[in-house]
Parts: sequence; structure tokens; C-alpha cells
Amino acid sequence: MQITPIPCLTDNYAYIILDETSKTAGVVDPSEAKPIISFLEKKNFSLNYILNTHHHYDHIGGNIELKEKYNAKIVGFTGDKHRIPGIDIELENNQKWNFGNSTINIFHIPGHTLGHICFFFEKEKIVFTGDTLFSLGCGKIFEGDHKQMLDSLNKIKKLPKDTKIYCGHEYTYKNAEFCMKYDKNNIDLKKKFEKIKKLRSENLPTIPSILNDELKSNIFLRCDQNDLKIKLNMQNQEDFKVFKKVRDLKDSF
Repeated sequence: MQITPIPCLTDNYAYIILDETSKTAGVVDPSEAKPIISFLEKKNFSLNYILNTHHHYDHIGGNIELKEKYNAKIVGFTGDKHRIPGIDIELENNQKWNFGNSTINIFHIPGHTLGHICFFFEKEKIVFTGDTLFSLGCGKIFEGDHKQMLDSLNKIKKLPKDTKIYCGHEYTYKNAEFCMKYDKNNIDLKKKFEKIKKLRSENLPTIPSILNDELKSNIFLRCDQNDLKIKLNMQNQEDFKVFKKVRDLKDSF
């Protein structure tokens, strides 16, 4: 399984997935078609599937052009079939779906949008989280509510700790600055930030991240941890209240 991040627009990532054994090719969240086509032509690959995590234009903008060029099947959440242009394959929460020789588990993770899903490749331990979980961050809450977003993040937290996380945007440096402001004594976070600085100084992606690193460093995944609650003067507060506080702080950061 070969996964290649394709920078799109200003800070988006689409991801091209090549299963070289079965000769199956897919793209996750193509905001625009041109860079996807350019990559596939260099590799001499066609495109079988277009996987959408949610309906926002910066994740589906290339759908129709790619579908028309390659006769690719567009895959998305059944609850968003009216908002994902050209959808062919409608998936449901907890459904398993095959991509080449791989089994994908579909998880409905609302909060950022009501129809948001992630694609978890079981054998490969890879998850495409769209705009729900970022490296050192989480998505803004547009259509859902804080409770939905926290529940969705908790679903992702239960995946194997060595799962690789591929998210929708290169927001990691800014997210790290926010985490450092409110969790500055976190040794794991400090180490991760140094790696991020080096990668970005060389204009390299900070993605994928590893779930175990996120559990230690991502403030949005640490809202159940007592040390963070103490830092935020929220001792003995419910995890949900801590998460809401952190998300509100990030919204005004």
C-alpha cells in the first residue's frame, strides 16, 4: 500500500492510495483535480475510487472532473448523499468496505459536519480523518455540537496506538503553537514540536502522525487527563466541559 499526500489549494491534502498488488487506485478528499491527474499520469495509473470524508468543497471540489476522466466511483456517507456530488457508493456507520485487498472500516464521526466519516484500513492501521482529527488539533464545529465532536474523537482514540493518521490539512505548526500555550510543560509535546519545526522548515509534510503521539501531545485528546485539567484550573470537571473550554480557546486563538 503506497500513500502519497498531494498538496492542494493552500493547505489541503488529498491522498492518493495505490494498492500495487491489486492495481487499485483511490484518492481521498480531492479538493481539485489537476494535481491528482498529474500524479496519476506520472505513475501511469488510472483511478478507481474517490473517497470523501465529508461534503465541504475543499474536500470534494475535484470529484466530478476526476469521475468523468477516469470513470471512477465516488464513495461517501449515505447521510450525505445529497451533498456529495456524483456519489456512487453509499457507506454506513460501522460498515466494512473493500478497497483492493484491504478492508476498510467506516466510522461516522460527526461534529465538524453532521455527515463526516473516517476510513480506517484495518490491516495497514491507517486512518483518514478528514477535518475531525488533525495532528495536534481537531476541526471546528460547524454543524454538530461539542458533545458529538468529543464522542467522535473518542472513537478515534480507541484505534490501535500505532495507527497512522492522515488528516485533511497542514495545520500542524499552528496547532502546536496553541497546544504549547496551554500545555507548555508537556515533554512529549515539546519533542513533537521540534520535529514539526524541522519538517516545515524543509517544506515537508507533518503528516502522517501516529495516534500514540497524538494521545500524548494533542490537547484535544487529553481533556480526560488530570494534569491538563489542573493546568486549565478545571480540576474535577467533566471531560466534556474541559473539551468545550479548549475548543472555545482555539476558536479565538
